[in-house]
Formats: sequence, C-alpha cells, structure tokens
Amino acid sequence: MRKPNVIVFFTDQQRFDTVGVHGNPMGLTPNFDRYARQGTHLFNAITVQPLCGPARSCMQTGRFATQTGCWRNHIPLAQDAETLARVFNKGGYHTGYIGKWHLGSDDPVKAPERGGYQSWLGANLLEFSSDAYDCLLWDEENRRRKLPGYRVDALTDAAIRFVDTHQQEPFFLFMSFLEPHHQNHLDNYPPPRGRGLDSGHWVPPDLVALQGTSPQHLPGYYGMVRRLDEAFGRLMDALISLDLLDNTIVLFTSDHGCHFKTRNGEYKRSCHESSVRVPTLITGPGFVGGGEVRHLFGTIDVAPTLIDAAGLEVPASMMGRSILPVVRDKTAPWRDDILIQISESQTARAIRSARWKYSVTAPYDEAAQDAASYREEYLYDLDNDPYELVNLAGMSTFRGVADNMKGRLLDWIDRVEGKRPTIEDMAGTDPLQLIAAKGDGVAADRQGIDPYRSPLLKF
Repeated sequence: MRKPNVIVFFTDQQRFDTVGVHGNPMGLTPNFDRYARQGTHLFNAITVQPLCGPARSCMQTGRFATQTGCWRNHIPLAQDAETLARVFNKGGYHTGYIGKWHLGSDDPVKAPERGGYQSWLGANLLEFSSDAYDCLLWDEENRRRKLPGYRVDALTDAAIRFVDTHQQEPFFLFMSFLEPHHQNHLDNYPPPRGRGLDSGHWVPPDLVALQGTSPQHLPGYYGMVRRLDEAFGRLMDALISLDLLDNTIVLFTSDHGCHFKTRNGEYKRSCHESSVRVPTLITGPGFVGGGEVRHLFGTIDVAPTLIDAAGLEVPASMMGRSILPVVRDKTAPWRDDILIQISESQTARAIRSARWKYSVTAPYDEAAQDAASYREEYLYDLDNDPYELVNLAGMSTFRGVADNMKGRLLDWIDRVEGKRPTIEDMAGTDPLQLIAAKGDGVAADRQGIDPYRSPLLKF
C-alpha cells in the first residue's frame, strides 16, 4: 500500500478563538470547522514557545526551544538537527517547503540551513521580504521569485502546483503562511482588499476587557483569517480533484496566538491563552472520525505525530509524543500538563494543566536562555476564568494550588533544561482584597487586575 502523503497548513499568530469550533460566531472558518468535525479536533493545542522562530524550531524537531538552541528569534536551527524533513527524506518521501522559515541566518536561506527540505520556495523573514500584494520568495537555486496575487493566495497556488507535480510519489509538504501575523513595517493587519470586517464583529472577552490594539486591528485580522480558511478549502478541493484526499494526512495549526498588546507592549510573548493556544486539526488516514481530543497537545508533538502517522520511526531525540494512540483510544495514557518557555519580553516559564495556568518570570537577559531564579507572576483558574482576567497568584486561598503547580513546573524544567531554579512566592493576599481593590488601584495592579473591568472571581 502506498505511503500517505502529509501536508502541514501552518498559519502565523492565529488565536484559537478565531474558529467556529472554539466558539467564534462569525462564520470565518467553515472549512476548518468542517474538517475538524470530520477528522480530529485537537481542542487544547498549546505552543510551547509563543514566538515565531523558537516555535518553528520546536515544530520541526519535536524538541523544546532551549533544546534546539533557538530559544529566541534570529538563532539559526542547527544544520544537523533531526527535522521533519530529514525523517521523511529517509522514509522515501519527497519533501517541500513553501513560505516563511524564520530558522535561517539571512535571506535568501542557504541550502544547508533549510532543515533538509528538498524542494524550496521560501523566505527566512517573509514579513520583511514581502507585503500583502508583493509576495517575494526564493527558490532552490536562490533565485528571487515574485508570486502573483494576495500573499495567502500566492502561497496556496504554489502549494497546489507542488501537489500536482508530485502526486505520483509520496510527498511531505510544509506550507508556512505569514497571515494573520501583522505586517511589521506598517504595524497593521492587511486583509485582502475589500475583505476586512469594518463593523459588527465579535470581540473575545479578554479584548473587551483589556482592548489593547484590537479596536483598530481586529477587523483586518479577521479578514486575514477568513482568507486563510478559503485557502485551506482550496487546498482540500485540489486533493479531492486529484483523488488524493483519502490518502493524505493534513494538519492545520499555528505557531502562537495574538494578545493585541493587552499583556505587554507587543503581540504574543506571554503565557496567556490568547498567546499560547492555537487552532489545530488533523484529518486523513488515521484521523478521520477521531472527534474532539481534549488532551494537551503541544508544538513538540507535531513532528512525532506526523512521523508516526506516516508509519515511520520517531527519532529518540524528540521530546514530543504522537497523539495517534489517543485518537484511537481516548483512555490511552497522556501527559497531565505541559511546559511553556517565554523569551524576549521576559525570561519566563509557565505550566498549563487542564484547569490551571501557573507562570513565573525573571528580568529578560538577551544573552541568557534561562534564569537561576524566578518569581511568581500568574495563577489562573481556566475553568472559571477562561480568558484569564483574574490573577490568583499570591492569594492565600490558592497557595496550595500554586505550590502544586510550582513543583510540577520545576519537574518540567529539570527534565527539559537539566536544572532546578528557585521560585520566589508572590506576597500573600487575602481574596477579600479583590473586592476592596475596586477603590485601591495599587492593590489591584499588584494582582495584575483592572478592578474596573475584570469580573469578580467565582468561588
């Protein structure tokens, strides 16, 4: 029997709640929603590093960013790294990459820095080499190529050409879009012309409460999301027309979300769900009818899952695990929590379980990938506060929860980073001070709460 083809449809900076299966009521993603219901919807998909380059290194290698060495942007991936492409190359696949790479040293990306991909049409920093209607990349020979159309459509056209050209052999294709990431030199979110959402759009509760730049940026962002979903539908239609759909595994995911400058001075570097939770589905052989999987699926699990689903051997170097056994049997053993590493805005570590989010921080040192000591920053009850508007860190009522999460976080750090730092407890606060905080902006600020907009905690 022929090996299944594998395609990764990879967006940039897409929040989990942009899709209908996560409650967005706007109908932006009918294709994502349909294939998530028909295939396997990974409901709790978490990036283990909410930053472009590091997240990509984790996805390509199945390892954490401090293990790949790409713990911040602008660190090239090691040329001998065991990547998705190299595993699929050994497995008899033709591998191709289209779009943003962000793991090289410069543009055009030198052949040894391409992670082992055989066919290449990419740019290291697509946000700087191109614009919404000026899509510039480089091919295998480092020839500059300008693709016609809106950037999402241009990359999709190239991907469909790749599929058509390689349909007689098993292929692995990684499609890496820039959208819905902001256009850096303009600091905006340019949708296709005439396709932005000017009024009447749904605003997630964290952005209602905290706003940030969402009033001016969310309409364009949504327009980009809608076009990405249309492109995803076009890709799936191409597979149908070529009789490849039933033998092609397709993963749709993103590198991180977007908090629209609500949590710090930029868009993604934080532990919050708006930054770390991403829309993710897998469909095709082994995943059709898998339903909704609520287990914590991390960026590090992408590579082992795809390799396993293709019937290849998962390298021992990969820290992630294949989700395929859980798709087959929801009672199969799986992890209870997952580590998140954060850099460039701060040196931070967080742990996310089914219910709790616990984060610690240290001053950022651009020369250091970790810290010897951290202090508590956030504790959130995701069951009662899914948009993380009430910080429970330091509250005596939740000291036991914080201590439990601290121990679990230290175990993760020890396992991944080979050290056990100290963590300073946040000064104790009685929960009743939340109520008094309405008249005390200083006390509220210590808790990371806006007392005039955040709901009171439900006990």
